[in-house]
Amino acid sequence: MDLIKNWSNAYIEAGCDEVGRGCLSGPVVAAAVILDDSFKQSLVDDSKKLTFKTRMELDSYIKDNVKNYAIAELPPSFIDEHNILNASIHAMHRALDQLTIRPELILVDGNKFHPYNFIPHQCIIKGDSKVLSIAAASILAKNYRDRLMIELHEEHPEYGWNTNFGYATKKHQEALIKNGPTIHHRQSFRLKYD
Repeated sequence: MDLIKNWSNAYIEAGCDEVGRGCLSGPVVAAAVILDDSFKQSLVDDSKKLTFKTRMELDSYIKDNVKNYAIAELPPSFIDEHNILNASIHAMHRALDQLTIRPELILVDGNKFHPYNFIPHQCIIKGDSKVLSIAAASILAKNYRDRLMIELHEEHPEYGWNTNFGYATKKHQEALIKNGPTIHHRQSFRLKYD
């Protein structure tokens, strides 16, 4: 099934998505994408449905063929202070701040968002598997975060971030029990395991 390219046909639309909400470590990352009218790429889909290789191959195509995009991250300290939902929404706001084209409608993956700069928004549950601009944003955010976690893995290889990307795998949990948390862990998340 083809993803919806235009939600409204009347406005400049920015699709927004975030990644990393359920992780024990690393930042939450959001992206905002404004598609070009000529954007065509049938492989673009919800980043969770794509292989690492396919996502990485799509990265340059998306960046080179959309009208505008931006990526923003917020660290674990911000997540701990403001909670993961607020941090996710704020990261989307930060990505929108960086766009050089002002959108007239914001399309958001999920069911929660805070108003942004008096621009109307539409929350779309499973939007990353329905709307092309949100799917493109999900890919850019996921690729950015995965690359970052692979870099952080070099500093802390014991946690396996090059394969689990900060999620609560058995290896990650066992490393937490043995070594405790790093500065990259979210202290407000459940970090102790039986």
